[in-house]
Amino acid sequence: MATRESVDHCLEQCQQAIDFAAAQYEESARQEHNNAGDFNEAQLMLENAYNELDKLLLSANEQQREMLHRKRFQIQQLQNQMILGIRYQ
Repeated sequence: MATRESVDHCLEQCQQAIDFAAAQYEESARQEHNNAGDFNEAQLMLENAYNELDKLLLSANEQQREMLHRKRFQIQQLQNQMILGIRYQ
């Protein structure tokens, strides 16, 4: 079973990845992808966060799974927006 601390830590890391990726996405929209390295790093951070969530979901209880699924959905939305070039809101 996942500990509360491990779930909180994972959610915090995911939020940091989301915040960084959203900032890089906005920056790339203004600079027309002149910061490709940071943009790619942000995508990689999102992918890593998504994978960590998946691992933690295997040992999470029902309440923890709900929180992790919500965060995973946020990551997926931002990943899709970054791929499609839709402005993050």
